[in-house]
Amino acid sequence: MSQKSYNNTPTLYLIPTPIGNMEDMTVRTINTLKLVDVIFSEDTRVTSQLLHTLKIKKPLIANHEHNEKENGEKLLKLLGEGKNIGLVSDRGTPIISDPGYYLTTIAINNNYNVVSLPGPTALIPALTSSGIEPSPFLFYGFLNSKESKRKKELETLKDYPFTMIFYEAPHRIENTLENIFQVFGTRNISISREITKKFEEVYRGTVKEILEEIKGAKGEMVIVVSGNHEEKNYDSLTVTEHVNIYLTQGISTKEAIKKVAHDRNVKTSDIYNEYHKIK
Repeated sequence: MSQKSYNNTPTLYLIPTPIGNMEDMTVRTINTLKLVDVIFSEDTRVTSQLLHTLKIKKPLIANHEHNEKENGEKLLKLLGEGKNIGLVSDRGTPIISDPGYYLTTIAINNNYNVVSLPGPTALIPALTSSGIEPSPFLFYGFLNSKESKRKKELETLKDYPFTMIFYEAPHRIENTLENIFQVFGTRNISISREITKKFEEVYRGTVKEILEEIKGAKGEMVIVVSGNHEEKNYDSLTVTEHVNIYLTQGISTKEAIKKVAHDRNVKTSDIYNEYHKIK
């Protein structure tokens, strides 16, 4: 069902905020913060400082990963009273590796408008400054904090031919790069840290080269990794083994069969019949 975004009905606004440089605050963002009646905030202390700088006063409701589901009823009550609601994370665009998804679905499922403003997010400047092929790309966000699970995640991604983007914290960056090298092998990567801030820095090179440089680096990191462009020879695999490789990546049997047919340059029906043992 379609919805007109600007029909003067109560609306939930997803409002990006600067990830470091306050000059990235758009005129529209400031006007929307003035427009809304209440703001759901990942960290009310951070948002209070931002509003103080802008000379804006608004009621704030804490909304983070531990209480977001409890806020659903509050959101619907406020929208039902005809109020416009803002939603912000600490920095950047809400929902992108930040809270906000649950409240957004609650608003949509109850036929309220959701308007997402364009604005700051770390992944795009990291990608465009990386020197790595920009499209197609996969934004993955944070890998698992546990090494065993992180390596399993990387295993599912290692054969993808497109550029991949990950977020990582400074205390895990070296371990994560080691894992990327162990699973992906030698790849060209870029790491951007402190994006938009005074000490912004971009590392470019192979995984091993950057591992030597990045020791002790601080600040939030964005990792851009080149895709797997190696020519593959599937002659040693049976059709079943080949299909199963794609199934481990979480796609359907139908799609896996299509991909195998493409890899082997044969008809999809031939792979289907072989996989299902149809004579």
